[in-house]
Amino acid sequence: MTSSPSPASDRSDLLGLTTVLAGSLPRTLGTPETPDTYQVDAVFSRRPLPEEVVAIHSAATQQALATAGYPSVTVRVSDRRLEIRNTTLEQLETGLATVLADQFALITSHIREEQATARKLVEDAAGAEGTRIDAVAARAGRIRFQRSGDAG
Repeated sequence: MTSSPSPASDRSDLLGLTTVLAGSLPRTLGTPETPDTYQVDAVFSRRPLPEEVVAIHSAATQQALATAGYPSVTVRVSDRRLEIRNTTLEQLETGLATVLADQFALITSHIREEQATARKLVEDAAGAEGTRIDAVAARAGRIRFQRSGDAG
């Protein structure tokens, strides 16, 4: 029997973002030449799992951004960084950062649920196989090679 991690440890290991890489921002921010939108790089709280990267790059994430009011924003994982494209610091300050945090927590939670379901299926299959093997061994153990006159 396996034990589940506590909810607190579940939350602490959810994929998230920690900081914006200020050095990657356009040099013209705060000047009359500030672009309308640009790329903002943010650092992940940990290295994303391959399944998380696939989910981040999925149409579901793009749809979540569009539904939240950010249809032109796109995201791309680059090692331990998230490239948030076609956005601004203002958008991140006024809600986009929360949308991303919620989406990544949801992604991690869904992946954990899928992994738990898969683990349970494997455990159940292993248990059933063990039961079958035990039954076959017991049946084989009941067989006696006795001469016909030696019964009893």
